Amino acid sequence: MTFAFGSDLLGCARKATTRAGESGMKAMWIAAATLVTAPAMAQQASAPIVRTLADPARADQQGDDARRQAAAVLAFAGVKPGDVVVDYLPGSGYWTRIFTGIVGPKGKVFAVWPAAGARYAEKSLPALKARNLTNVTAEVQATNLPTAPVPVDLFWTVQNYHDIPNNGAGEPALRAFDAAVFKLLKKGGTYVVIDHADAPGTGMAHTGTTHRIDPAAVRQQVESAGFRFAGESKVLRNPADDHSKAVFDPTVRGKTDQFAYKFRKP
Repeated sequence: MTFAFGSDLLGCARKATTRAGESGMKAMWIAAATLVTAPAMAQQASAPIVRTLADPARADQQGDDARRQAAAVLAFAGVKPGDVVVDYLPGSGYWTRIFTGIVGPKGKVFAVWPAAGARYAEKSLPALKARNLTNVTAEVQATNLPTAPVPVDLFWTVQNYHDIPNNGAGEPALRAFDAAVFKLLKKGGTYVVIDHADAPGTGMAHTGTTHRIDPAAVRQQVESAGFRFAGESKVLRNPADDHSKAVFDPTVRGKTDQFAYKFRKP
């Protein structure tokens, strides 16, 4: 993906560096390269988001930031210093390690796996704990429905929602899950769902096969739990994905059409 403002930024960098000398040149080119390769919405990201994404402690993750459109989706979510965040089914902890820097010492991050998903935490949970992130609690919960010991500002789940109705659980499982999220959020709290999109009208027909879900079905389910739809970010949408392949197919893996929905607890 390219952006119209990229050449302008590089041009400004060139002019500035002729005046700034060799050390200034290096700094300006790094800054320009960062902005040119950033997502379209990155200019809207808050200072804590920008600072956290640039943290050298994330060097092993930063190569994935552009593909995940990290700056854009975090700006869309509105996460800020002091927030309490639940990162549900956090995988390797990519988002958890970003949230820890954004929310800062006055915030809290709960990286949680449900009891039924304990096997997915076998490697990543010890690795995450070994980082000794002081504002992070990482654990496999005793229940399958998400809980939190304190009211939460943001509940975040990426590429997991489609799994909830699988293995015969169906809509009752989604209703119970969304109700649990509603309960743990503060009034005005935010619920962000990012997932692989299925074709319009497919509902939940392919959640257990291609591991995709119709965005309209997600919205209907979440709103039925009492949430209000607060917007969509399209930075992860990919019109070249025709929704026919499983998300693990090597021809689409990492490049699927994804939707990002934000809901708010009234």
